[in-house]
Amino acid sequence: MLGYESLVAYPDIIHFVTTRHGGYSQGTYASFNCSPFSGDVPEQVSRNQERLFEGLPQRPHELVIPHQVHDTRCLWIDKAYLSATPEQKRERLEGIDALMTAEPGFCLCISTADCVPVLFYDKAHRAVAAAHAGWRGTVEEITGCTLQQMQMAFGTRGEDVVACIGPSISLDAFEVGDEVYEAFRQKGYDMTKISFRNERSGKHHIDLWEANRQQLIDFGVPETQIQVAGICTYTCHEEFFSARRLGIHSGRILSGIMIVDTY
Repeated sequence: MLGYESLVAYPDIIHFVTTRHGGYSQGTYASFNCSPFSGDVPEQVSRNQERLFEGLPQRPHELVIPHQVHDTRCLWIDKAYLSATPEQKRERLEGIDALMTAEPGFCLCISTADCVPVLFYDKAHRAVAAAHAGWRGTVEEITGCTLQQMQMAFGTRGEDVVACIGPSISLDAFEVGDEVYEAFRQKGYDMTKISFRNERSGKHHIDLWEANRQQLIDFGVPETQIQVAGICTYTCHEEFFSARRLGIHSGRILSGIMIVDTY
């Protein structure tokens, strides 16, 4: 597992980003796939999650992992959620692409394999969030939407946020069709900042890292409080899962963040 230098500075939270290595899964899921929504053998996923727990300084009460659908819905993991039955929790996590909480001990997780995982920490209000920003979610500004939800729930201000943009597909590797380029352009993105046209192939490339970074800046997050991992999953596919390399039926990186429970 890996972590972010900017978040390590805060002892009241725990966070992680998994790699492909150190688990039990086989084939395109090999070996450390912790996502239950990827088509992997459930028993192997459970074993991998147990190994994940062993590597954390505190065992979470629960790994909260949503069934993502490339939308912008953000679920508040509040006391009402915590008191729900397992079946009710599964229903509430359906179609969710971002999570937020101020409840200690509940680890918010996002699954990715080329899409962008974004972790948030509101150091003033002791709240955390995690968002799954694929290209569709990025177009619809899921990072900004998550911050707005945090603002309504906790009073989050941009100046209080530390944010990390995790391993995902890079500008150089993310070649897209005209329809994807147009989706960003029509949404009002400055295409000179987030794209270039490959003259040899005639294809556009999109910078998802920068598009999400701009959403953070627009909310008022200082640039010094934004960390971009700068790791391309497509290029570094031996270390990280990449759906473009392995196909959709493959493992996922799990990015998690949790407030420490002091009991």
